[in-house]
Amino acid sequence: MPSTRMIFLYSCIGIFFLLGSLPFPGGATETPPFSGGEAHPLVHLIAQTPPSTSIRNIRTHRHKHFTRVVLDLNRPVHPGPQEHRTATTFQLELPNTQLAKPALAKSTADSLPLRLDFSTTSSGSIRLSIPIEGWKRYKWYVLKKPARIVLDLYPLSETAVTTRVPDSSTPASPVISPPPPVIKKDLVIVIDPGHGGKDPGALGRKGTREKDVVLRVANHLRDLLAKQGSTKVFMTRETDVFIELEDRATFANTHKADLFVSIHINSHPQTSVKGLEFYHFGEASDPRALAVAARENGTPLEKNAAPWQFILADKLTDKKIDDSRELAWTTKNSLVKFLDAFYKIKDHGIKTAPFFVLRMTTMPAILAEIAFISNPTEEKLLQSSTYQKRVAKGIFKGLQSYITPLQTASR
Repeated sequence: MPSTRMIFLYSCIGIFFLLGSLPFPGGATETPPFSGGEAHPLVHLIAQTPPSTSIRNIRTHRHKHFTRVVLDLNRPVHPGPQEHRTATTFQLELPNTQLAKPALAKSTADSLPLRLDFSTTSSGSIRLSIPIEGWKRYKWYVLKKPARIVLDLYPLSETAVTTRVPDSSTPASPVISPPPPVIKKDLVIVIDPGHGGKDPGALGRKGTREKDVVLRVANHLRDLLAKQGSTKVFMTRETDVFIELEDRATFANTHKADLFVSIHINSHPQTSVKGLEFYHFGEASDPRALAVAARENGTPLEKNAAPWQFILADKLTDKKIDDSRELAWTTKNSLVKFLDAFYKIKDHGIKTAPFFVLRMTTMPAILAEIAFISNPTEEKLLQSSTYQKRVAKGIFKGLQSYITPLQTASR
């Protein structure tokens, strides 16, 4: 009796011959025979080109000693980027990549602090060209979770940065100008321990309550930040009390916070799921992200779909969303790196979802889901004061990296 594999092979061969004898539009009654090393036309249909990478967004940030360019991608570039250099430009070629419309619009915007020229090659690559005039050196990185390419450009002068000055009559060119003024001396950070009082949050099988653990973590984080002389720290709650979501956002806005960090614990129907993930506001990146937002918002899932999903916050600006994304990446990466020295950490990356507190705050805001209380191993960790302190320290290191530009060069 022939095996299943042989039956499948015979079926494929039959399909090939059947397709070869079918009539085709345009008067042709049969396909030409193929011989020698020539592949049958159907083979080209089967061997599909892998989906292209899309540059979804372009972000730039001027640090004290360098200017950072971030290309947000929907998936990693494959094969990897290729670096080229001419007498006048630095070039980074991204194979099998396209430029999404929002990114294309940003690439030509006068708000960018430097000149970025994108072009498409005949092979389907995107080529990013940057004039090297005014720059001393550069570094670039390919990063994951989420996929992005980071490029750091260092100016010739330590006390100057390269900027783009728009000119309607001639192409934009880099010039040297003084760095932007230093931001206010005292940085204000609001820490938001989730839930509290009548709202216990997620519950573990051993009786662990989300509201208790996140308050302890938040207290440890507050103490670490308070030691920084130039940082003012406020907490939306310092005891086991219930605070409405709107009041949490109002609290941060009233205190004119520079950063907002909400701390939560995740839960999942499958107890095997574990790890951590960070969120910033936006349309839900996947169905589970929307479910997490619905749970934290305390509303039915269907009520998070209409205005929340598609009306992306009249109070939000592109800059706030970009800064929140950068804050989430920096903090998550530092937390994972720090915890990896002690535990086997599952990194679920950065996601977007319509969280109420992230929508209504007017400053860069993130929400950290530090573990899954539904996982027995992680519930046990969450009960440990050592783990709570380490989570706080990992988040603290991330905030330090975001606040202090000099510490972000290695990201």
